[in-house]
Amino acid sequence: MNATPTPDGRPDTHERAACGTQTPPALGADAVPRQKGGARGTERLRGATADLLEHPAAHTAAQAAAVENLLRCWVRENNLPAPTDGTLRIPLPASGTSLLTPVHHWSPTGWHRFGLPHLADAPEGAPPADAVTVAALLARQAAMGQGTTSTAEVTSTPVSERGPAGDGADLVGRVADSVRRTVVFINDRRERPADTPDFFLAAEQALVLGHPWHPTPKSREGLSDAEARLYSPELRGSFPLHWMAVAPAVLAADSAWTERGRPVPAQQITARLAGAGLSLPDGYAALPLHPWQLADVRHRPETAALLDAGLLRDLGPHGSAWHPTSSVRTLYRSGAPAMLKLSLGLRITNSRRENLRKELHRGVEVHRLLRGGLSKQWQSAHPGFDIVRDPAWLAVNAPDGTPLAGLDVMIRHNPFGPTDDAGCVAGLVSPRPHARPGARSGSEDRPVMRSRIAEIVTRLAGRTSRPRGAVAAEWFLRYLEHVVRPVLWLDSEAGIALEAHQQNTLLLLDPEGWPTGGRYRDNQGYYFRASRRAELDARLPGIGEQSDTFVSDEVTDERFAYYLAINNVLGLIGAFGSQHLADEQLLLAAFRRFLTDVAHGPARLRTPLPVHLLDSPVLRCKANLLTRLHGLDELVGPVDTQSVYVTLANPLHS
Repeated sequence: MNATPTPDGRPDTHERAACGTQTPPALGADAVPRQKGGARGTERLRGATADLLEHPAAHTAAQAAAVENLLRCWVRENNLPAPTDGTLRIPLPASGTSLLTPVHHWSPTGWHRFGLPHLADAPEGAPPADAVTVAALLARQAAMGQGTTSTAEVTSTPVSERGPAGDGADLVGRVADSVRRTVVFINDRRERPADTPDFFLAAEQALVLGHPWHPTPKSREGLSDAEARLYSPELRGSFPLHWMAVAPAVLAADSAWTERGRPVPAQQITARLAGAGLSLPDGYAALPLHPWQLADVRHRPETAALLDAGLLRDLGPHGSAWHPTSSVRTLYRSGAPAMLKLSLGLRITNSRRENLRKELHRGVEVHRLLRGGLSKQWQSAHPGFDIVRDPAWLAVNAPDGTPLAGLDVMIRHNPFGPTDDAGCVAGLVSPRPHARPGARSGSEDRPVMRSRIAEIVTRLAGRTSRPRGAVAAEWFLRYLEHVVRPVLWLDSEAGIALEAHQQNTLLLLDPEGWPTGGRYRDNQGYYFRASRRAELDARLPGIGEQSDTFVSDEVTDERFAYYLAINNVLGLIGAFGSQHLADEQLLLAAFRRFLTDVAHGPARLRTPLPVHLLDSPVLRCKANLLTRLHGLDELVGPVDTQSVYVTLANPLHS
C-alpha cells in the first residue's frame, strides 16, 4: 500500500512504521488526477505547489532534479503504475525499507514530477533522502534483482557480478558528480540568464538539467572545475583548438565535400578552418583536437611513438574560439562553414565519446547516398527537412595501417547562420533559469525555471488570444508534419531509420515560433534495414561494407520506436504536460490520429512503425539506469547489445 503523506510531505508515522492503513483525505479538483479509479493523492503538501527546481539554494534545486531523474528512471524501467493516493511507494526489500515520494504530476508519457522522498522508517525530523542516498538504494535493489516488474533484456553479466564500471558505487559516484556540476550550472545561469543571440548555439547551451530520464545526465568524469568552465556548453564556455600536424604516411582521410561541383579534400578544409598563422610543415595535414583529448591521448604509447618519430607534430593551441554544443565534443563557431565532431575520452552519459572509424565512414557514405538522388526525391516530398551532412573526416593510422583511436575529426557541414531560428528539440523543452518577465537588469528577482517552448506557447497564446492548450496542440500537429512525417518517409522509401532522439533532432521555427522544418544530425545514428540491402546497394554500390550500418529489421524496429516515438514525440508530449502547457491525453489522441493517417490514409507510407505504435500493447524502451548499472558503453560492441532495453506499457495503445 502507498503511504499517505502528512502535511509536511512525509508519510504518517504509523505508516512509516509499516503498520496500519490510512484513508487519504479528500482533495480539491486541482490536485493530482485520479488514476485508474483510485483515491486522489495528497497533493496539498507543504511546498507541493512550489517547484523545487526554483528553490533559492541551487544545491536544493540540483538535488531535486537529480532525485526526479532517478525516480523517473525507476518508474519507467520497472513499469510502475500510477499510485492511487498521490504517493509513490518503492519497496526496497534489499535494504529493509521503502521510499515514499509525493507525486506532483503523473505523466502518461513518463515525465513525472515528484517532491522529495523519505524513507518509510526514518525518524521524525529526518531530512529527505538526497540523490546519492536514492541512487545507492536503487542500485542495491537492482543488484538483488528484486522488485522488477518489467522485462529487461540484458546480455551482459548480472549487476552484482560486474566490476567497478558496473556496480552501485560507480553509479553513486557519478550521481554525486552530476549533482555537483548541476549546482554550478544553475548558479551560473541564474547570474546570467540571457541567451546568446545565436539561436542554434543558445539551444545547444540550454540543457542545464540534461536528459530527464538519465540517472547521471551531467556527470563528466575526469574534467576539472577549471576545465569545466571552458568546455561546458551549459556554462557557455569557449576555447581555441589544439592542432597537430599529421604526416602523409599516417594520414587517413575521406571527403565528399564539394564546392561549386569540385571536390575539396578534408585536409584542405581543416587548414582553412585553422586560419592564418598555423605553422604547418609542408605536406602535413592539420588535425584539430579538443585540448582535453590532447592531454589524454599524447601519453598513449602509440601516439607517443608517432610524436617521437616526427610523424605527428604538436602545433599547440591556435585560432579563434569554438563553442561546445550539447554533446560537449562537437564544436561550433558562428559563421564557420563547418562544425567539428571531435573525439573526447570523457565518459558522458553512457559512453566515452571517441569516434569509431566505421562512424567516420558512415557519415561520408550517407552524404554520398543522399547526393546520388535520394535527397532530391526526399526534398520533393518534404522540402523543409534534411540531414545535416558529415561529408569529410581526417584521422591517424599507425605505421602498419591500424586506426588509432582518439586522433580524428568528423567535419560536419554548418547550414545555419546566427539569425536562423534552428535548435535541438532537447534544448527547446529543457527548463533553465530564465529572467522573469519585466525584471530589470541587476534586480534581485531570481530567474524562474522555464523552457523556450513554454515561452513560445505563452507568447503565441497571448498574441492570438487563445488558450495555451489550443496553441500547444496546433504547435504539436505542425511538429508532426514538419519533422516526424519526413523521418517516417525515409524509412518507408529508402529503408533507413534515424536515431532521431530529441538531441539529434533540430527544429526550424518561423519568426512567431511555429515549426516550419527540421534537420537530423548524427553520423552514428543510422539503421539500414537488412531487408532493404539490395535497394540501398543499387543506390550506392558497396554501401555498408566499411560503415557496418545494416541492422536486422527486428532491432531496427525496436530502436526506431524508442528514439523517434518514445524519446522524441512522447518526450515532447511529456514536456507539454509536465510544464502545464497542454493535456497529455489530448496530444496522445492527436498522435494516434496522425499515425493512423500515415499508416492508412491516402498518402500512407510503408514504414512499419505507425502500425506497431498503434497496435502493440507494449513498447521496448532503453533503460538508462540499468544500462549504467551494467557498465555498458553504448559505442562498444554490436548495436543490439550496447544498452539495456525493457518492456513498458504503450500509452498510445487504446
